[in-house]
Amino acid sequence: MNQENLIPVVVNGAAGKMGKEVIKAIASCDDMILVGAVDQNPALLGEDIGLVAGCGELEIPILNDLQSVLVLATQHKIQGVMVDFTHPDSVYENVRSAIAYGIRPVVGTTGLSSEQIQDLADFADKATTGVLIIPNFSIGMVLMQQAAIQAAQYFDHVEILELHHNQKADAPSGTAIKTAQMLSDLGKSYNPPLVKETENLAGARGSICGDNIRIHSVRLPGLIAHQEVIFGAQGEIYTLRHDTSDRSCYMQGVLLSIRKIVELKSLVYGLEKIL
Repeated sequence: MNQENLIPVVVNGAAGKMGKEVIKAIASCDDMILVGAVDQNPALLGEDIGLVAGCGELEIPILNDLQSVLVLATQHKIQGVMVDFTHPDSVYENVRSAIAYGIRPVVGTTGLSSEQIQDLADFADKATTGVLIIPNFSIGMVLMQQAAIQAAQYFDHVEILELHHNQKADAPSGTAIKTAQMLSDLGKSYNPPLVKETENLAGARGSICGDNIRIHSVRLPGLIAHQEVIFGAQGEIYTLRHDTSDRSCYMQGVLLSIRKIVELKSLVYGLEKIL
């Protein structure tokens, strides 16, 4: 394919665990081209991102200035895409910058507040620029969430347990929050109280999201990303569980998002919206 017809992609957080997987995935595609790699690790500044990611030399140096890389991405015939796997503290400004430069953001970083998401949606509408915010790029997780929606029609009691590696900066996970929101959107009231509960230790019963759905977070080395949605009724427990054993499982969803976002003119939240 002519290089002018390839989707130009910038990866922000390129040297992180997810970023390196994204680099490898893009390098193996014949319909997109990596045009920039941004990371804030000073030890890797100027290094070839292909060598850092383990997929061979790509002649793309790691830079720490997102603005300058976004400017470079605007020089291409096709509107560029920024894939962001950075940090909750910086993702909001990263996305605003990308929109301002006419670069479409695909956001895998979680931790954005509902107010920030609404602000980004308004900004994207004014710029008629597509934005994808995806709490979880796993197809299996989307299927789990759909199964939970089906189960919620028959169960009134549900809690969510999410487990991640101990380098994850935010809790609860964006995926757990999204799952609780999806169940709450059904218009049901969950977990009617049977007793007056007292927490002997603050937070013992987890955090409440949506319509009285509790989320419990675990952070341990050895974990990657895992979630259970546990339904209960008289005499039975119904548990849905999704386990990630390798981050490569997210790449199908990442590549799909890069291809789909070029068709969008506004912000879309959730992988299920583009499947």
